[in-house]
Amino acid sequence: MLLGRVIGSVVPAVVYEGLTGVAMLLVQPLDQQGEPRGEPLVAADATRMAGPGELVYYEGGREAAMALDPWFVPIDHAILGIVDTHHVEGGAGGGGAR
Repeated sequence: MLLGRVIGSVVPAVVYEGLTGVAMLLVQPLDQQGEPRGEPLVAADATRMAGPGELVYYEGGREAAMALDPWFVPIDHAILGIVDTHHVEGGAGGGGAR
């Protein structure tokens, strides 16, 4: 699992059949210290509860496609949960908005 922060949303013009009602959110990947890492990505919100500013954990690839019902919809990343708090031994930690 990977950590990221929701920084926005994406409104698609056309939605694949299995993705109706699933929010597409813009997520900034974070490193272990909670600092931005790499380019933002689009993730399907399997929780249907995440929103801008929240710390989330997500998955990519085949595991992401298995997070939604029906399975194997065409997505590269899926948000699996919302993080209340996290702690890194000897490093900076941070919490989510919940």
